[in-house]
Amino acid sequence: QVTSFQGVAVRSLSTSSPHDHPEHGRLVYKGNLAKTVLGVKFFSYSTSIFNLFMMPYIMLKSGIGMESLLVQAAFYGLIGVFTFVTPVTLHILTKGYVIRLYYKDEVDTYTAITYNAILAEKATVFHQKDVKIPDITKMFTTFYAKTKSMLVNPTLFPNPQDYNHLMGYDKSSFFKLEELEE
Repeated sequence: QVTSFQGVAVRSLSTSSPHDHPEHGRLVYKGNLAKTVLGVKFFSYSTSIFNLFMMPYIMLKSGIGMESLLVQAAFYGLIGVFTFVTPVTLHILTKGYVIRLYYKDEVDTYTAITYNAILAEKATVFHQKDVKIPDITKMFTTFYAKTKSMLVNPTLFPNPQDYNHLMGYDKSSFFKLEELEE
């Protein structure tokens, strides 16, 4: 039995924000390159699969199998670079890119959502005390969560205090006004 609500304004009352996730907590960060990273990785994977299926056809039609061993090695090496090395390199460079970051106040845990090797979302749960800032600035790492490198853009945090808490800057004694006054 379906009830029709034609012409009636229906308002939903909810106590949670649309950015809350029942399992992970409150959304504190959303990466702006998530769709780009997914698109580039998907394109790279699809061209690699295409190369694997086209390789036998190209070898038969070009007659490369009849040439010298050096020409065969050069051909297979070139195809191998584009087929295997490019997707692996892209995955290594983008595996730590945080798509979304959630925070649970009650237990002081973060959940970072990243893409895994098969383009599925992967959740990494860690405490704020597990966050380590690298001594030397690294190109694709903002911080380490336990041992996993994570990349976030600090300017994309809607509330800068969330970034400060994540990085542990709110606990730092360097920035306390009381100590500066003494």
